[in-house]
Amino acid sequence: MHVLVVHNRYASAQPSGENRVVDEEVGLLRAAGHRVEVFERRSDDIAGRSLLGKVAVPLLVPWNPAVRTELAARLRADRPDVVHVHNVFPLLSPAVLAACADAGVPVVATLHNYTQVCPPGTLHRDGRPCGECVGSAVPLPAVRHGCYRNSRLATVPLAVGLAVNRRRWWSGVDRFLCISAAQRDVLVRSGMPADRLVVKHNFVPEPGVRRTNAGEHLLFLGRLAEPKGVRLLMDAWDAVAADGGVGVPLVLAGAGPLEPEVTAWAAGRDDVRYAGLYDPAACREAVAKAVAVVAPSLSRETFGLVVAEAMAAGVPAVAAGHGAFVELVEDGVTGLLHRPGEAGSLVECLRRITAGPERNRAMGRAARSRYEQGFGPDVGLARLLEEYRSAIADRSGGGNSAPPVGNDNAGSRRGTRAGGDGGQEK
Repeated sequence: MHVLVVHNRYASAQPSGENRVVDEEVGLLRAAGHRVEVFERRSDDIAGRSLLGKVAVPLLVPWNPAVRTELAARLRADRPDVVHVHNVFPLLSPAVLAACADAGVPVVATLHNYTQVCPPGTLHRDGRPCGECVGSAVPLPAVRHGCYRNSRLATVPLAVGLAVNRRRWWSGVDRFLCISAAQRDVLVRSGMPADRLVVKHNFVPEPGVRRTNAGEHLLFLGRLAEPKGVRLLMDAWDAVAADGGVGVPLVLAGAGPLEPEVTAWAAGRDDVRYAGLYDPAACREAVAKAVAVVAPSLSRETFGLVVAEAMAAGVPAVAAGHGAFVELVEDGVTGLLHRPGEAGSLVECLRRITAGPERNRAMGRAARSRYEQGFGPDVGLARLLEEYRSAIADRSGGGNSAPPVGNDNAGSRRGTRAGGDGGQEK
């Protein structure tokens, strides 16, 4: 199959799970023998623009006419079987959909966040969940609250783009890939076309290293930001420490706006270590040495990559009991779920996950089994090709004209497509 992947890469100053997912899917498809090309822009390039060029960037967020022209020409020349759209903010814009329509090429779009219904894509504001813009044709509350980077001015292009391009997205994409059923439920309730919203979880590559003992630390691995529950974790850990600790230290790895606060909090303590940014190999090693990974997000995560990575390494998770985490973590079997936003509930789970080594190891084995069944590369490839094939068949008006995609057993998984009706940082 010939696939063109369209993606605006997030800035490299902070690790991006979305960039990783895109790169890993491209690698997975290529390793399986498919021809994959990439049409991309990089947010890093904004810094090298002239002053006038930087000022013009917000104007390109709702619509970039140059991108439409460039992509349409490439599609006419290369004629891919399908275009797979990921992120289009801020330099690509929904003009990519018009280019695909111009060329008559089927489009699949992975929805990595909630940008279809929330300008910043987080469904989170002022330390709590927020859904004021969900279902609204014009997301004025986001502008009023300055939801993107705490700035009304910066939020305007996102709000305008969402309002003017809503129908273009809904009519121009043949198949939306939601990365969890929880995400799909929100989008269906917002009015998006349910028949084109399917669930395809992210896959996680084999880590190459698994936990072989009881673990050495509890691990928070992610962006140091309020929606990720960093302050909640610090409060809970202080309560744990005041009661004598749990016998292992807490390691925090990542970067973000709360980094100075985390650094100051961890300084001089034996029970806490701030590790800064890990490279991918160090991340895998840290996960494999963990008693558990901790994911106390305040926002409703659309997936939870760090939890799936822990499962791949045979490590259980302690996660907030909402969003996609309830799909990834079976409470008491593959990890523990705490009440979202409640430090006391998180404290209880941290104590429980470290109190019984044998039970913890059993959870780790169950987590690994869950990974193999639902989140490994073979499963990810089969689901991806299944949705490509469906989008092509739908566009052509029948399944017979869709090109072959290898193992035909993917078609038997159609019943898993729709898991039930129900953050923009650059």
